[in-house]
Amino acid sequence: MTTSTVFPSSMQRISAVASTLFQKILMLAGMLFVLALAGLQSGNPTLVESLKALQPDSELDADSPEAPVVAEPANEALSARMLVAMDYVSRRYRVAPDALQPIFATAQVAGRQLHLDPLLIIAVIGIESRFNPFSESVVGAKGLMQVMPRFHQDKLPEDADQTAFLNPVINVQVGARILKESIRRNGGLENGLQQFAGAIGDPERRYSNKVLAEKLRLEQAVEKFRTT
Repeated sequence: MTTSTVFPSSMQRISAVASTLFQKILMLAGMLFVLALAGLQSGNPTLVESLKALQPDSELDADSPEAPVVAEPANEALSARMLVAMDYVSRRYRVAPDALQPIFATAQVAGRQLHLDPLLIIAVIGIESRFNPFSESVVGAKGLMQVMPRFHQDKLPEDADQTAFLNPVINVQVGARILKESIRRNGGLENGLQQFAGAIGDPERRYSNKVLAEKLRLEQAVEKFRTT
């Protein structure tokens, strides 16, 4: 004798809802894939960045685990590109190369870890503090990248207090992470820079224009050196 199992109507409804939901998830994933592919083929970085902003942090950075913030400068040689940029900054801002070296080394390492152009980090420092590690704004932002201590205390080493924000190496590491997060969460470079400065509502994007103009000057200095 053949037996059959009859599910209650409530179970059947739950099964139907789950099946429909799964189908919608598959459709959404397919649409995102097509949009991302279209963005890559059209060379539209803003579209790709916007799609990345939909992903959780763990998925975005699965291949680049976040390194701990440390107080000591990175013990590595600067690339030729960073050396030329450092010479330019030294002359433009009248800062001794010896004082700039740990800043540039930290930016170089942070840029590699966070997949940021280190010259972008350097450009932000130029606009924010003109390479004065003890700079402080009227609202309490501190150091080279003008980090707000009350919002980012959790990013410091465990045994550090708020004076650590005036440590150039720590400040650049923390500031670069904030910059990376701002770019990711706001779907692109210009919006990310505006958010970093707390000026996301500025329709003229004056802050991002300043930073990108500074970065362009750095790139032009490097290119000029290469062609001479």
